[in-house]
Amino acid sequence: MKSGRLLFPVLALALVLTRTGVSTQSLSYASGQDVSPAYEGFEKNADGSFNLVFGYMNRNWEEEVIVPIGPENNISPGPADQGQPTRLLPRRNRFMFRVRVPADFGDKELVWTLTAHGRTNKAYASLRADYVIDDVVIASETGALGAGSSSPEMRANKAPVTKIEGAKTRTAKVGQPLQIVALVTDDGVPKRRPGGGGGNAAALAALAAGRGATGGAEAGQGGRGAGRGATGRGAAAPADGAAPAVDPAVAAAIAAANAAGPTTLVPGLSRSAFSPPSRITVGKVLGLHQAWFVYRGAGKVTFDPPQVEVWEDTRAGANSPWAPLWTPPPAPADGRWVSTVTFDEPGTYVLIARADDGSVTGDDQLTVTVTR
Repeated sequence: MKSGRLLFPVLALALVLTRTGVSTQSLSYASGQDVSPAYEGFEKNADGSFNLVFGYMNRNWEEEVIVPIGPENNISPGPADQGQPTRLLPRRNRFMFRVRVPADFGDKELVWTLTAHGRTNKAYASLRADYVIDDVVIASETGALGAGSSSPEMRANKAPVTKIEGAKTRTAKVGQPLQIVALVTDDGVPKRRPGGGGGNAAALAALAAGRGATGGAEAGQGGRGAGRGATGRGAAAPADGAAPAVDPAVAAAIAAANAAGPTTLVPGLSRSAFSPPSRITVGKVLGLHQAWFVYRGAGKVTFDPPQVEVWEDTRAGANSPWAPLWTPPPAPADGRWVSTVTFDEPGTYVLIARADDGSVTGDDQLTVTVTR
C-alpha cells in the first residue's frame, strides 16, 4: 500500500455529508502520518511514589511506526530509555506504559519526545492534581464505562494477572515457530456482556460485508462514538489510490437523510447510524481475553492464532473489543492461553502478553533474540 494513501470511509463520509458538509475531519490515512505521545495521568503507589502513565495516538490505520530509542524517541530528564515502546501500533493506544517517580517528584515534569515521518511531538507529565487516575478512570477512558459513570461492580474489579510460562528471555530462529504461553487469572469481574460498536450493529455488519459500498470499502464506526484522538474509520481503497466508488443505494440514503426526518433509510439501518456519536469515549466489549503484541522490534512478526487487537480498532468485523459484534473468545479452563510466534527477521523483540477483562488490563513481558 502506498505511503500516505488517503482512505475514504463510506460511513464516515456519510456522517460528514449529512451533518456538516465535506470537511477534513472525514479523512483518514493508512500510513505516512505522525504519532503523538499522550500523558494519561498519574497513579499513587502505596510507598508514596507515583506512576506517570503514557499512551499515544498513531494517526495511521495500518502502519505500525518504528521509532528506535534515541533522539527521535526519548524521555527526559534521565536516561532516554525509560521503558517506552519503539513499535507504535495503529490509532489510539491508552495507558501503555508507566514510569515510576519518587515521592518527592514535586512540580517537576517528565517529557516524552517522539519524531515520526518528520514531525516531532511531545507529552508533558506532571503531578497536577487533576491528572490523578485510578482503575475507574481507566475503565471509563477505554470504553468500559460511560464518561462520568461508575458502578459497585466496576469499583470492586481487580485487574487480571498475566504470567508468562517459562523463561522471560529466549532465543529463536527466523521462520521457526516458538510456542509462547500466558497464564491468566482473574476475579471474574466484570461479567461478560456485549458492548463495542453500538447502534445499528447488524446493519453496519451488512454494510461491511459489501451491501453498502463497492471497491472493497468497509463500514465505519457506528453510534457508540470515537476515542478522543480518533477520527473516522479507514476503508480499503483501489490499487491506484483513487477513492472507492459509493454504492448508489447508499448515496440515495445519504441524500434522503438530508431531506427526511427520523425514518428508515435502508432496511435495518436507521438515520441514527449517520448521526454524531452519542459517547465522548469509545465503547468496549466486556469479558476476559488475552492477546500478544509486539512492543519493540522492527521485523514482521506472526502470531498463531491471530491475536485480538489491543488498539482501538472500531471497524466492523475487526478482531477487536472496540468493534461492532465482537465477542471474547472462550477462555481456557486452566487459564493457559497457548500461541506460537514466528519472526521473519533477526533482531531483539519485546513481546507483551496482555490479559484484558474489558475494563482493566494486566501485562507481562517476554524478550526474544532472533537469529538466522
